[in-house]
Amino acid sequence: MIKDNQSSLNRFHVVLDALVTAASYLIAWYIVIGSGWATQLGKQTLEAGFYFAALLIIVPSYLLLYSFFNLYTPKRVLGRRNEFGKILKANIIGLLIFGLVLYFGRKEPHLFNFSQRLVVYFYGINVILITAERNVIRIALRSVRSKGYNQKHILLVGYSSAAEGFVDRVRVNPEWGYQIRGILDDNKERGYEYKGIRIVGTIDDLDYILEQNSLDEIAITLSLGEYEKLRRIVALCEKSGVHTKFIPDYGNIIPTVPYMEDLQGLPIIHIRHVPLNSLLNAGVKRAVDIFGSLVGIILFSPIMLVVAIAIKATSPGPVIYCQERVGLHNRPFKMYKFRSMTVQDPGKEKSRWTTPGDSRVTAIGKLIRRTSIDETPQFFNILKGDMSLVGPRPERPFFVEKFKEEIPRYMIKHQVRPGLTGWAQVNGYRGDTSIIKRIEHDLYYIENWTLGFDFKIMFLTVFKGFINKNAY
Repeated sequence: MIKDNQSSLNRFHVVLDALVTAASYLIAWYIVIGSGWATQLGKQTLEAGFYFAALLIIVPSYLLLYSFFNLYTPKRVLGRRNEFGKILKANIIGLLIFGLVLYFGRKEPHLFNFSQRLVVYFYGINVILITAERNVIRIALRSVRSKGYNQKHILLVGYSSAAEGFVDRVRVNPEWGYQIRGILDDNKERGYEYKGIRIVGTIDDLDYILEQNSLDEIAITLSLGEYEKLRRIVALCEKSGVHTKFIPDYGNIIPTVPYMEDLQGLPIIHIRHVPLNSLLNAGVKRAVDIFGSLVGIILFSPIMLVVAIAIKATSPGPVIYCQERVGLHNRPFKMYKFRSMTVQDPGKEKSRWTTPGDSRVTAIGKLIRRTSIDETPQFFNILKGDMSLVGPRPERPFFVEKFKEEIPRYMIKHQVRPGLTGWAQVNGYRGDTSIIKRIEHDLYYIENWTLGFDFKIMFLTVFKGFINKNAY
């Protein structure tokens, strides 16, 4: 079983990290000192023996930092980005500690002459090599697991949507190395299958199964209505010593990454955590919006001028079309667009979608709608504060009233400013596509917002967000 060789794998990982850290330091030393570069720059250098002796402190210190950031905890499903973030944080702290030691020890001749350039080079090289080493290990382990080796044997307790979700993800990710031995449940008949995973007994059979000592993990996947059994199941699992985890059956209620609060030992889970409720986050995002909208207005001004002339010359009516949309905190605002349709009755327009071959769309309108040029006047909405560069796309009041009754959690999108582009749009959900999928992507964005996420969406918009195949 996996628990028999996990400790050996961890020890190997520590040794490999130590070797890579030492190699990074020696490469940095050779580039800065050994090659004679520092001497050519007129820098006074220390003897090689002093630099090499420093490894006796540097290597253990960095291993402690990696341990502090949980880089030796088994995480079969840990993503590359998450692991890289931890490596980066550990090395930044290492760099700061290195710098502080040199600063406060500058009265010592050896520390005063210690090459700061070497420290900076060591930081960059170590981040690159440690990341490369861990990616090689990840690829090798996932290849082995996908072939049926190094498997982690797991039993699910309780049949629910959480159990189905776990099975679905394990099936499409064989590199995780999870071998689901079955499900225990009191409501499904023995032998019932979900995608090849069978009900092998009732929850009362758990005690007997744990005595066999053939499992690496127990995953509790009870349905919401069976949570009164949770205490007894946890007690049985902890008595047996088998690692146990709880997969809650409230995916449609609690966000993926819940915000938790400790009230003097009482855990409190906030139903919805919106990072942009933070004054600092909101201020940073607003500053980016103001700068980005000004840049957008300047860059697109020649195109907007040409489009305005073309609209005026080919179709009677105003150049800019103002449509009421629902924005932050459910407040209506006037959203600007280049007019792409013939002038129509405002009362009828409020509740009508655009359809394929819609006779209301003008010749110029077809072009600017398909290329999203009709949306460029919204840079002025962003500058005013009605919208943001990135966020859920705003909808008309008629459809907001309709969707909030039909689609669960639809109104959560109005907890942030609507955007010119969004996570749903760069994933293809715009125009005549699934509203439910669009909302799922919007909620993911709202709950997982970071400034980096915004920049990623803007970057993707350049390559896959302008052309709208669903625009009619």
